[in-house]
Amino acid sequence: MSLPAKQPRPKKCRLESCRASFVPQRLGQRVCSPACALLDAATNKTNQEKARKSLAQVERWEIKVRKEKLKTRGDHMREAQQAFNAYIRARDQAAGYLCISSGKPLDWSGNAVDAGHYRSVGSAPHLRFDERNCHAQSKQDNRFLSGNAVDYGIGLIARIGQEAVDALESDQSVRKYTTDDLKAIKAEYRAKTRELKKEQAA
Repeated sequence: MSLPAKQPRPKKCRLESCRASFVPQRLGQRVCSPACALLDAATNKTNQEKARKSLAQVERWEIKVRKEKLKTRGDHMREAQQAFNAYIRARDQAAGYLCISSGKPLDWSGNAVDAGHYRSVGSAPHLRFDERNCHAQSKQDNRFLSGNAVDYGIGLIARIGQEAVDALESDQSVRKYTTDDLKAIKAEYRAKTRELKKEQAA
């Protein structure tokens, strides 16, 4: 003969405006009816906070999407270049390289290091994202000595070899970057920079 199942004890509805007595039909039931459940969800502070956070997140995402749609190709080019340059600086700092042109130690403590191009972006835009063509360089050399091209060339030969430098100097190809290309470049170099910093921290 089986024993009768234990019946749950009656409890009071937790909704302050109701407080009716009810027998729970399921584990964890705190309100007496679906109507009280809806009211409880609407007045529960935890739920309200979650709703506010969710709404704020949606609004931030919508703003981000709207801003993305307003960006010009020039905006995407600038962001891709910034991501690429940040990677070049991180790469050369991790390797402990000296300034590519002067051969002097670089000051990484502030904002004194540029990602300097051997063949400038203006004269060879198709090489702006070529890692062989860009190296950490002091701002003094890059901005005030116009890149210090002669010494840059000497330093570059020592770093990547004469053959690679010759290939850069003879490269006259034409490259057109679409908006999608630029988005992909930005994403690629941001990921590479994160990975590099993660490896350093390990």
